[in-house]
Amino acid sequence: MPTTKLFLLLFAFCCYTSLIGQSLENYPKQHYDKAEYQIEMRDGVKLHTTVYTPKDQSKAYPMLMKRTPYSCRPYGEGNFPSRLGPNKYLMQDGYIFVYQDVRGRWNSEGDYDNMRPIIADKKGDQDIDESSDTYDTIDWLVKNIKNNNGRVGQYGISYPGHYTTAGAVDAHPALKAASPQAPIGDFYFDDFHHNGAYLLSYWVATAVFGYQSDPTTQAWYTDKIPNLGTQDQYQFFLDIGPLKNLDKYYGKDNFFWQELKEHPDYDEFWQKRGIIQHLDDVRPAMMVVGGWFDAEDLYGPLMTYKTIEKQNPNTYNTIVMGPWSHGDWARDRERQAVGNVYFGDHLSDQFQQNVERPFFNHFLKEEGIGSGLPEAYMYDTGRRQWTDFANWPPKAATMETYYFHDGEQLSTSAPKGDNETSFVSDPAKPVPYSEDIKVVFTPRKYMADDQRFAARRPDVLVFETEVLEEDVTLAGEIMADLFVSTTGTDADWVVKLVDVYPPDASDPEEMQDHLRMSNYHMMVRSEVMRGRYRNDFSKPEAFKPGKATKVEFPLQDVYHTFKRGHKIQVQIQSTWFPLIDRNPQTFVDNIFMAEEEDFQKQTHTIHHSEQYPSSLKVQVLK
Repeated sequence: MPTTKLFLLLFAFCCYTSLIGQSLENYPKQHYDKAEYQIEMRDGVKLHTTVYTPKDQSKAYPMLMKRTPYSCRPYGEGNFPSRLGPNKYLMQDGYIFVYQDVRGRWNSEGDYDNMRPIIADKKGDQDIDESSDTYDTIDWLVKNIKNNNGRVGQYGISYPGHYTTAGAVDAHPALKAASPQAPIGDFYFDDFHHNGAYLLSYWVATAVFGYQSDPTTQAWYTDKIPNLGTQDQYQFFLDIGPLKNLDKYYGKDNFFWQELKEHPDYDEFWQKRGIIQHLDDVRPAMMVVGGWFDAEDLYGPLMTYKTIEKQNPNTYNTIVMGPWSHGDWARDRERQAVGNVYFGDHLSDQFQQNVERPFFNHFLKEEGIGSGLPEAYMYDTGRRQWTDFANWPPKAATMETYYFHDGEQLSTSAPKGDNETSFVSDPAKPVPYSEDIKVVFTPRKYMADDQRFAARRPDVLVFETEVLEEDVTLAGEIMADLFVSTTGTDADWVVKLVDVYPPDASDPEEMQDHLRMSNYHMMVRSEVMRGRYRNDFSKPEAFKPGKATKVEFPLQDVYHTFKRGHKIQVQIQSTWFPLIDRNPQTFVDNIFMAEEEDFQKQTHTIHHSEQYPSSLKVQVLK
């Protein structure tokens, strides 16, 4: 094709896509009417609710609702957002879109409560939770919004994902479909804690969750977010010392900071805030969505799906897990990458058009013979391709054990003899979680980051296979099964599963200038276990110095092919800073109240002997 003609075609295409973008930006105002309501709940509290109704009133429409603590702006009946609903395709298909400020947030009345506990028993007139608020809202909507077809769907990402899950508990009969996306399952295992370790990286977010008492249409937390005086978050938290010194930034008026400090263990306060244990009577069709590299909510979607599947065998329940960070599936990106690692083109758009759209259209509009979706639609982050599964984890996957050996070896052969490897963990010089640590609201890139910087530290143990002669596909659950000892009385244990690329690997355009994909150490999965909770998250206990002790914990599921020519590597360390707070390594009742002198350098040991065979247990798909 002549160059001039090709240029003209490309120019015309760019103009066309630009016009589409412009037209979609004004689409809500051109095609929808807006109304705002204060819907009264059963206890008299009124919740601010915004409803967008198609101007075309020639047919009845289903409703799609999002309940959020993050505002249903823009406020005012003359103000419209640039997009409605979970994606542009559903917006164009025609729905009644509903947005609601949850109780005690923004323009809604009432008191806000983080992960408000579900009331399991029958609710009275004054017994409220997020399930009852969802029920009361839907009941009002189907009775008062004209031209609705009596079918309601709910969706949301992150905290709105949690509210979506809560809405499916004791659900209103009109709620036919729900899609919890990156839903919080339990604040002790999502977001603010991981297996008892406090996620220091989310400390800045405490400003959002710990204030506001009166209805408002303006953000109340912008002047509450601390000014650290530096972009070096690692140095800031190191200089601040023990966690109790952070009180100078969040005082007694920040109720969430106080709750975090007062409840370090998985006590009744946290236990009753979990949603997972209430998923035994879920009736709406469910589509759980998550990202394999979601630094915020990976526990939530996997546990939500698995629990619904186990407790509700007759409920339509499907899961989608893609190569995304937190909420990336809702964004329009030509190239999908996490940090330096590229996965494919238009993956989010494909999900929106071919998965999310058919799900809601089928259950809310009764379009199509069936939803056409697999039980599990999962992305292999090593092969870079989608796979349909009839079950998750796949029934065909078999459990295999990778054992740690002397000489930094990792193999499926059990160790012999009496072997161990030790390292010194110094709280004054903690292992960083990334080479690129700056002040961020929530970290993301590190979930697929290069781990060479860590592998070359003396306080990080490395075990790896020989170069693989054939592909190895992990599909399902991972369990770290460690036998450890320490000279101290407490310790954290961080386990990372790493894909070591071959020397001839080529660079994607996303690669940082100072790195190369040659020998890249891609983190595939990682998790921390605060050692004091090794037997019971509600009952911390000290280690006995020098005694070999079993520490076992899951790393969350994975679907990743380690390709021929690559190596499988496991890294073990005891600090991961400032992703998590520093363990003093001296047992204290409450680490939030630890003193400077409690933080002591200790020697930790991983045993890999015939008597104490430390290992990583994985599900392998042949």
